[in-house]
Amino acid sequence: MDTSPSHTVTLDDVRGAHKMLSGVARVTGMEGSRHLSSLVGAPVHLKCENLQRTGSFKIRGAYVRIAGLRPEERAAGVVAASAGNHAQGVALAASLLGVRSTVFMPVGAPLPKVAATREYGAEVRLHGAVVDETLRAATEYAEQTGAVFIHPFDHPDVIAGQGTVGLEILEQCPEVRTIVVGIGGGGLAAGLAIAVKSLRPEVRIVGVQAAGAAAYPPSLAAGRPVALDSVATMADGIMVGRPGDVPFAVIRDLVDEVVTVTENQLSKALLLCLERAKLVVEPAGASPVAALLAAPRAYEGPVVAVLSGGNVDPLLMQRILRHGMSAVGRYLSLTLRLTDRPGALATLLGVLSVVDANVLDISHVRTDPRLGLAEAEVELHLETKGPEHCDAVGSALEGAGYTVIA
Repeated sequence: MDTSPSHTVTLDDVRGAHKMLSGVARVTGMEGSRHLSSLVGAPVHLKCENLQRTGSFKIRGAYVRIAGLRPEERAAGVVAASAGNHAQGVALAASLLGVRSTVFMPVGAPLPKVAATREYGAEVRLHGAVVDETLRAATEYAEQTGAVFIHPFDHPDVIAGQGTVGLEILEQCPEVRTIVVGIGGGGLAAGLAIAVKSLRPEVRIVGVQAAGAAAYPPSLAAGRPVALDSVATMADGIMVGRPGDVPFAVIRDLVDEVVTVTENQLSKALLLCLERAKLVVEPAGASPVAALLAAPRAYEGPVVAVLSGGNVDPLLMQRILRHGMSAVGRYLSLTLRLTDRPGALATLLGVLSVVDANVLDISHVRTDPRLGLAEAEVELHLETKGPEHCDAVGSALEGAGYTVIA
C-alpha cells in the first residue's frame, strides 16, 4: 500500500525516522500476557513504550521534529506546552541536539513531571490552570521570541517519529493480526498506521479513546476534526478535545476502528498491568488493555497492545488503584446509620468480622443536622475479595438490621 498520494507522511519518512532514532530511542520490549491471552483466546503481547526513555513514546516524535529544524531555527530554540509526557520528550530531545528548550506546563502539573522536565534540560514555566491556557502561553512565547513551537501530534515529522513504534512491532511480532493503540490527538496511531498498513495492509488497527475525551468518533462521522465542548478523564495522556488535522486524515483512512473505554475499565486495566504484568502504566497507556478487557473476543490474535507511557504521579496512582480495586470488587465504601449507644460500633464491627471484611478506615459522625438525636452515621472503607464477597457483606449488614444509605 502506498500512502503517499493522500497523506503527508510516507513509509519512507517513517523508515528515515527509524534510522535517525538509532541510539536515541530504545527499541522497547514486547512482553507476553498469559492472562490477557486466555481472555482473548489468542496470544496477546504488550509493546512496552512505558519503558521508553522519558517514560513514553514521545521522545521519538520530538527528536525527529527538532532534528529536522534548520540551523537558524535551532538557534532560536524550541518551545512546547504539555502536562507531562510531551514536555519530557521535548526537553530530552532538545538537550541531546544542543537546542535550548522552554516548556510551559499547567500550574497544577504533578511535581514529579515538572522536576523530570527540568532535569532533562528544559526551562519550565508554569502557566494556566488547564493545558489549553498553557498552550496559548506557549504559542504567544513562540511569536514573541521566534522559538519554534513543537506540537505534540499535529506535524508530519512528529507522526513519522511515532510511526517507528509500528516498524518495531512488525519486527518483533511478524505474525501480528491486530494492533490496539490509544488515541489522543492521533500522532502515535497515525504514524503506526502508516508504517503497518504500508507493509501489512491486512493487519487490523484499533484505536482507543477515553469515553470522556472521545473526539474521534464524532469527527470521523462528520468527516472533519470536531472539537468537544469539554473533556474529562483520568487518562490525561489522551485527554485531547480536538483531533489534529494531519493525523486525522491518516486515521480516517487507515485505522480500522476507534472504540471508547470507561473510567472503570481504565482503572481495571491499570490494576491488571501492575498486578499481572508487573508494569507501571499510566491510564492513557493502559487504554488498549482496557479495550481488550471490555470486549476480549472482538480481537483476532495475535494481538499487540501498545502501552504508550508509564508516567503517573504516585498520588494519582494511589487514587486510581483504589478506584480499580473498587471496580473489581476488592474495595468497598459504604455509609450507614445506627443507634448512638455504647457498644453499637463494636457490634457493627463484629458483623463485618464474621464475613471477613477488613476495615481499612472508619469515620463516626454524631453531630450533623441530618441525624436524629439518637443516631450516628458511620462511613466505612473495606477491603473485600471480589463482587461475591461484596454481596455477602451487604447481605450480612442487611440481615443484622442495618440500612446502607450510600
